[in-house]
Amino acid sequence: MSFHLLKKAIWMIGFSASIFGICQVHAAETIPVSEANYAEAETARNFRNWVNLGSNKNILHLRNLPPRGRKAATVQMNDDTLYSSAIVESQNNRIQFSIPKVDVYMSVQVVTEGGHGQHYVVGAGDYDLEVETQFAFLIYRTGTEKGLDMARAAQDKVKVDALVFGTYEVRPYDYAEVEEWTARLTAETRGAPFKYTFPRTSAEITDRHQWNLENANGWGGASPEVGVGNLYTNSVLLAGDKCLTTTFEDPGSVYFTSITAYDADRYLLPDVRNVNSHRWSSNNDGTITVSFNCSDDAVNNIDTHGQEFSFTVRYYGVSQKVMDGQVTPESNVR
Repeated sequence: MSFHLLKKAIWMIGFSASIFGICQVHAAETIPVSEANYAEAETARNFRNWVNLGSNKNILHLRNLPPRGRKAATVQMNDDTLYSSAIVESQNNRIQFSIPKVDVYMSVQVVTEGGHGQHYVVGAGDYDLEVETQFAFLIYRTGTEKGLDMARAAQDKVKVDALVFGTYEVRPYDYAEVEEWTARLTAETRGAPFKYTFPRTSAEITDRHQWNLENANGWGGASPEVGVGNLYTNSVLLAGDKCLTTTFEDPGSVYFTSITAYDADRYLLPDVRNVNSHRWSSNNDGTITVSFNCSDDAVNNIDTHGQEFSFTVRYYGVSQKVMDGQVTPESNVR
């Protein structure tokens, strides 16, 4: 072999080794997903989605109802409030933010890097709250009960001077693996009604698998608290080609109750609107009937256009009777 060819061969071996080393470093830096860290990984995936929209640089106001399908940044987004979001850094394990005085519903949920809604507050005021992780995701929910223009005007009153932006970096989880975990966990819950508990902190987790199921189906949901926080329940996956109804006692939520249809992967269905207590019609005995795929003149009808679906019931400011299991629309489908 000539000196030139030998030199080229040595260079190629060195180049290959260099590339292999880079791959090895990259693989070592990627965090694998397990039962033990799925909630953190799913949280990082959602943080990443909102970073791509700019929520780590400034507060992001979504001026319209959430996009349908996988265009949404987060699974199971609600369909009767506008979202505003911010990924912020805590200072001495605390964050500060404010809710302006407005004429519509407005709340802020503080979601930690573990996926916990550590705090959920409603009403005007300045807040200074402890958080258990370095970064937190603030979800402002602004009610659309008086129309989109009123909701947008309320969003514009939110002050951001106390928020610390710009320092969050997306965690290097194997996001393809996160998606696989999410798909498996979501599929696991399709056969029976599912109730969320959403523990507020890592210390309150009593069942890791249940916690993982909750993150897969409805990441970013709030912990139930009578009169303040929200309770969520999912129905089973239902056929979209026949008329179905559910009838239940008025839940008596402090703020409002909503029923929203989702596809099998827990994303909003295209061209499908929800029903909520701001506009639903009551039966003569005070109960509520919600119809699915019945007809345009059916009471409180949700038309999924033939698509299979499950529905989620949200109780904003949940009542004690709902907490006690006395109101269960997801279990009364006929």
